Amino acid sequence: MMFQTSSGRDCARAWEAMPWVLQGSAPREQGEALMSHLVHCEACRAEFAQQSRLQVAMSLPSDIPLDANVGLKHLLGRLDAPAPLEAPFRSRTASRLTRALAAVVLIQAIGIGALGTKLWSEGGRPHYRTLSESPRPATPGSIRVVPDAAMKLSDWDALLHTLGLQVVDGPNDVGAYTVVPRSTTTTQQHVLQQLRATHGIRLAEPVATTP
Repeated sequence: MMFQTSSGRDCARAWEAMPWVLQGSAPREQGEALMSHLVHCEACRAEFAQQSRLQVAMSLPSDIPLDANVGLKHLLGRLDAPAPLEAPFRSRTASRLTRALAAVVLIQAIGIGALGTKLWSEGGRPHYRTLSESPRPATPGSIRVVPDAAMKLSDWDALLHTLGLQVVDGPNDVGAYTVVPRSTTTTQQHVLQQLRATHGIRLAEPVATTP
């Protein structure tokens, strides 16, 4: 018979077997099964230790004089004693947490700065438009591309380099970029086929040229 920590029934059997094992009257198989269960069950180990201490206490001679006042004085002394290590421990814990949070914020700031620099160098200076400004005419051969949000920046850069594309606008509110071929010999249809066949590209459509 084996006990499993995931079964409440096995824990109940373990608790039932503990008194017999402690008294030495349990069968050998039952004792071995209990010991095997205690290896994996922390709650049952604590209960077995408690019952073991209780058995030892009950086995002590009953004629030992007890002084209730001494025991009460000792208990009150422990309750009133200060805990000098508690405050420094909390202080050290809070200090470690503060340093960890500061490190995370710094790493995020560096990553955002690097990403902004990369996009600036690829797409050039961003162009800001007002609501009253008429939209710019699309460059011939422009393609609107929506990469997956989980796509790595390095994979996106490699894809642009492989297909000979350059980012001229974006991302917009839906994460779409406008790209154009770097070479005039590259056909839009060929690039569209390559983009649509690439894993991680959610959308690739030609941008209608404004007359």
